[in-house]
Amino acid sequence: MPILDTLTLVAHVVLGTLAVLVGAIALGSRKGRRVHVTAGRVFVISMGAASVLGAVLGALNYQTLWITVHAGILGATLVASGVLAVRICVPGIKSWVIVLAVVNALNAAALFGTGWYAKTLPDARLYGFVAEDYFFLFGLAAIAGVGDLYLCFARQVSDRHRVAQHLLRMCIGFFIAAGSAFTGPGASAFPEAVQASGLLSLPEAIIALLMLFWLWRTLRRPRRLVAHQ
Repeated sequence: MPILDTLTLVAHVVLGTLAVLVGAIALGSRKGRRVHVTAGRVFVISMGAASVLGAVLGALNYQTLWITVHAGILGATLVASGVLAVRICVPGIKSWVIVLAVVNALNAAALFGTGWYAKTLPDARLYGFVAEDYFFLFGLAAIAGVGDLYLCFARQVSDRHRVAQHLLRMCIGFFIAAGSAFTGPGASAFPEAVQASGLLSLPEAIIALLMLFWLWRTLRRPRRLVAHQ
């Protein structure tokens, strides 16, 4: 493996591992407290950097890792838009939300098209990944896309929906990071017995459940509107 690939891979793994660790702290801690805010900031930086490096790594090794290009773009846009969503009332932020929404939409379209093309192949597999893998990432991008439309076109955004958009994007980004670490390429670091046990799927299930719990808690708050600038 060329030295550039090796360095990119090592940095990607280290940053991805850090993102999983601090993401767990941010998701499990009380929202708005110092621990949550600090862990969240570290998560954004580490997850964003790991996503960009993952996209680069996928482009350098497209024959076997092309899907990581799409996953990296999705992860980076999710954490970036998650930061902006909670600040949607700040002047000028909406323009950046629109830019990220366009990037997410283009990536989602590419994922759907790639998955569709993969289904036409004899083994329904493209560059080492089955069509369903591309469609799954498309589904995650589409969920974020619905939120993008809301943030871009709503005249007013309630405080609870602003926070919910932030939470949803960060959790999906965390879900992608955990998936890469435990059921994706990172699974090879665990013993075969652990891989076959199904235990590595638990982190993703826990993240999904915690996301639903915090979304429920957030959307139960009294309605307070924040006007776009």
